[in-house]
Amino acid sequence: MLGDAAGELCTATGCREHADSVMSTIRLSAARWAIEVRPERGGRITSLRLDGTELLDQGIGIDQPTADGFVAAGAFGWDEMVPTVEATGSLPDHGEAWRLPWMVSASSPSSCAMACEGRALPWRLERRIEAGPAVRADYRLTNMGASGLPAYWCSHALFRYTPGVVVDAGAKLMRFAEGKSGKFFVTPGSIDRARISWEDGTGVELAWDPARTPHCGVWICNGDLGGYRQVAIEPATGGGDRPDSEDPPPILQPGESLEWWLEIRPL
Repeated sequence: MLGDAAGELCTATGCREHADSVMSTIRLSAARWAIEVRPERGGRITSLRLDGTELLDQGIGIDQPTADGFVAAGAFGWDEMVPTVEATGSLPDHGEAWRLPWMVSASSPSSCAMACEGRALPWRLERRIEAGPAVRADYRLTNMGASGLPAYWCSHALFRYTPGVVVDAGAKLMRFAEGKSGKFFVTPGSIDRARISWEDGTGVELAWDPARTPHCGVWICNGDLGGYRQVAIEPATGGGDRPDSEDPPPILQPGESLEWWLEIRPL
């Protein structure tokens, strides 16, 4: 589990300590996987390759994290949405985690642990990524403040959208109109996995714990928003893309934490 991540990593062969440091691109590999992570760019996973095939959307050439909005900053790769997706009166578009520098605690050839802390709200998010037969991400969100904090997180791995892609999130979605985008939500707690497969035979299954992350949205963009082509399966701790929705996340008391996981498995 994540609570033992730093100790496990620091005793691993070839481990490198990076306490309270921000690194340039970290490259991980194991089995069929190759991963690139940029801690200073919101901990963004910029590349996720399975058998040499890139699975993540690489964007449209925009990478400007100081922009006000997520799309204007460059919507590509895999980010973590904390403490919201939708902008609110006090919280920025797609939250804060994607634009803050993450601090790397430890890394090995196949895994890395890092964390960041909020500014608009007093949260701390820790993430450990490990490549093996599957890619596994373990998370811990902690309330660093003196009052209750909504434990909102949403996964935001933007996979490539192609004309023949098949998305199965309880129902199969095979096509989306050119130049259009949209998002829908599945019934909370109704699924604990979803699949994406491409024309070349590459496919992955995303799996998660529905007890901790019971909500899930599906985002598809086919040439909209300046030309992005991407699909995302988005498990979340709360519903409605914001912490104050009708299906809110759990509330963490001061010092309290919530832990969960996400796996990406080859098909």
